[in-house]
Amino acid sequence: MTAWEAILLGLVQGLTEFLPISSSAHLRIVGELLGSSDPGAAFTAITQIGTEAAVLLYYRRMIRDICVAWWRSLTGAHGTGWRARLGAHDPEARMAWFIALGSVPIVVLGLLFQDAIETTLRNLWITVFTLAFFGLLLGLADKIGRRTRKLDELTGSRAVAFGFAQSLALIPGVSRSGGTITAGLLMGFTRKAAADYSFLLAVPAVLGSGFYQLAKAAGSEPTPGAPGAVATLIATLVAFVVGYVVIIGFLKLITTHSFMPFVWYRLGLAAVVVVLLLTGVLTPNGGIVV
Repeated sequence: MTAWEAILLGLVQGLTEFLPISSSAHLRIVGELLGSSDPGAAFTAITQIGTEAAVLLYYRRMIRDICVAWWRSLTGAHGTGWRARLGAHDPEARMAWFIALGSVPIVVLGLLFQDAIETTLRNLWITVFTLAFFGLLLGLADKIGRRTRKLDELTGSRAVAFGFAQSLALIPGVSRSGGTITAGLLMGFTRKAAADYSFLLAVPAVLGSGFYQLAKAAGSEPTPGAPGAVATLIATLVAFVVGYVVIIGFLKLITTHSFMPFVWYRLGLAAVVVVLLLTGVLTPNGGIVV
């Protein structure tokens, strides 16, 4: 992979990570169109470190307050009972526990289905289905959702539901933000609240996955055809810069507009991929040994 290809893939990652259109699907498709085959799940996970760094920067004050409140409650600032330590008297401390609770499904399912995630589930016919189906589901949720609940109405069961929705993004085409925002809308949360929690929930899962893949890559022989360390670093840095700009624009957009443009985009992309597959421009497995 050349530096220019790495820049392009970093741009794609940054532009698509926070929009409900699936960054992993775009990296899978664009990577093969560039002629370098599927960049792979490891490249995707590592470049997502860049976009999550953008989340840390944008939400730095909220994340700081959540961490401080969590530590104060845990150390008994609001009482020594277990309920007090779990944030019964502090909504920001509860948010920390909800993020941890919501992260459990993707960790468990990611470990259980790691081989399939890196091979079988990256088949582009599966991506076509997930792009279209979850796009329509997002449109339905945006239409029927009450959009009245704020983040302070989050509960443990709702956090787990968000978590299972996030875990679906292990399949390219679902979209991490798309899945969690869809779940949030179906549970009655506002667009802004669903997006905020979606971005915060992604931090531990994405950073954990990214650094795990980074350590795994550092301790093993390079995979033939996979992007090198320099290309991956370039893509990650580009994804960070672009991702930060996209967060700002996306959160402003959804306060006044529906998600329908993203639904139509997903359906259009699914149709384009079908054509490219049928004409042989793209291959279902992109050179992956399944």
